[in-house]
Amino acid sequence: MFELMAQARELARTGKKIIHFEIGDPNYDSPQAAKDAAKDALDQNLTHYTESPGIPAFRQALVQYIATHYDFRPDIDQVMVCPANALIDFVCRCLVNPGEEIILSDPGFPTYFSAIAYNDFIPVGVKLLESNDFRLNPDDVEKKITDKTRLIIMNSSQNPTGSVMTADEVEHIYRIAEKHDLYLLSDEVYSRIIFDVIFHSPSKFDHCRERTILLKSLSKVFAMSGWRLGYAVAPPPIIEKLYLLSQTILSCLPHFTQLGGIAALESSPEFFDNNMRELRQRRDTLTAGFNAIPGISCVTPQGAFYAFPNITATGLTSDEYCRQLLHQTGVCALPGNCFGPHGEGYIRLSYGSVTVAEIEESLQKINQFHQNLNLSPSSAPGA
Repeated sequence: MFELMAQARELARTGKKIIHFEIGDPNYDSPQAAKDAAKDALDQNLTHYTESPGIPAFRQALVQYIATHYDFRPDIDQVMVCPANALIDFVCRCLVNPGEEIILSDPGFPTYFSAIAYNDFIPVGVKLLESNDFRLNPDDVEKKITDKTRLIIMNSSQNPTGSVMTADEVEHIYRIAEKHDLYLLSDEVYSRIIFDVIFHSPSKFDHCRERTILLKSLSKVFAMSGWRLGYAVAPPPIIEKLYLLSQTILSCLPHFTQLGGIAALESSPEFFDNNMRELRQRRDTLTAGFNAIPGISCVTPQGAFYAFPNITATGLTSDEYCRQLLHQTGVCALPGNCFGPHGEGYIRLSYGSVTVAEIEESLQKINQFHQNLNLSPSSAPGA
């Protein structure tokens, strides 16, 4: 992944125009209210250490936000503030010993694989099938459980595929965890970015008091990725352990960013609604365009802001496809195998980081790229 991004930067330095689909970072601005609140806090010199789990006012605002959007009200001692990527590592370390197993989707978010690898846990990947719109199949999960399994990670809306699990699938995963006495980490960073479907969380079954741990963030929903405002909702004994790790490694998050976070959570819904309309237009333009190009097909994602098209009909590997696409057209996408072995044959594009005009320009370039590969309509996947 980083090798390709370095190539893109080098090409940009030579003057080549690069259209960046590789970055999972929304290109709209953070809420003005959040920026104003952070500025005011800086003017008040709120630049010193804070409570490691997060300032009480921010944690209480998160309690209210969860109660508003996720149908249960956690206690404040179930909530702690920490960058979401760090929380993935911390949750795994708190719940799993070296040599024990973690079940996760493949393809999936790369940090899962990294945290599992460097802690000497055992990753047990469950292949996501395009025929199932890349949703995690509970039956496939249960087949992977052994006496070494300690944790299941589920991610809906999903990175990199944009899939959103159904109510039945989410409940089935929870019941599997309950049956086998496992912990369940539900990565819900993209849970409010959904189209045409309803989001479902396993937290409805135990309100995060027994086995469910929620991973959430302001990064994507509020376009605040650089603020590093993630948070976990979990049973209090787990929060206590996560807090000790966070205290040891990170100390705390800045006071002024947390006050900005409060302002974001309390900001007008118009900010979110406007961004969702824009994301929908980008999604629809991108997926319709892909499905009109010979040699590529794309399941319409129901969530997040990623497309995960199938490029197997080109005869190129994911790495070869992305490298040639970048050097020949300036369109930078990520190989699907960056997200696990079963991502081979696919590429990931973030439409959160580009405009509709850039999408349309990219589609023209990709179409020409495919013509240069001498692909005919009959070579399209599924033809």
